[in-house]
Amino acid sequence: MTRECISLTLPDVSAFARALKSEFGEGHPEAPGHQSLLNAIARAGGYRNFQHLKATQTGADPVTPAEGRAVTRALARFDEAGLMTSWSTKRKVRQHCLWALWAQVPSRKEFTEREISTLFDCMTVFRDPAQIRRSLIEDGLLERTLDGSVYRRLEAEPDETAKAVIRAVTRRREANPEVPERASAVLGL
Repeated sequence: MTRECISLTLPDVSAFARALKSEFGEGHPEAPGHQSLLNAIARAGGYRNFQHLKATQTGADPVTPAEGRAVTRALARFDEAGLMTSWSTKRKVRQHCLWALWAQVPSRKEFTEREISTLFDCMTVFRDPAQIRRSLIEDGLLERTLDGSVYRRLEAEPDETAKAVIRAVTRRREANPEVPERASAVLGL
């Protein structure tokens, strides 16, 4: 039987080592220390040790890993159906939540104020589309004409944390198909 080759890319080997160590359980007598684990991972990848792995990474574009705590805080604002349940008073949490809403707005489509409000109402429980519109415009994720008659999603690149929130909310919405269907039916998408 042939072996299937599976590639693994790690944005942060140290975070990976911490997560791996937590799998052993806190205080487990056989759990290696953090540095030992980093060296073992590097050796498994074909390097002499972790320092050798680090030395080969010069010139590589650094990838900022997703902030797990920030993702958890943002996801706490969404229910199991992927609907945003409350507005955060903390700006950073609110921004990550807004990215999840932004990702659900169809690109290259123009919306009237009523249509975009209806779309946001289908994505939230608390029903404050005006606040969502204003915040998305302030963050440069949505634009509107001067008279407010047309709204359009602006294309932008979310950071790794926002991408993780978008993926998690999307999974929740896909597991609950009547939510996206409701928005599509309302807007005729």
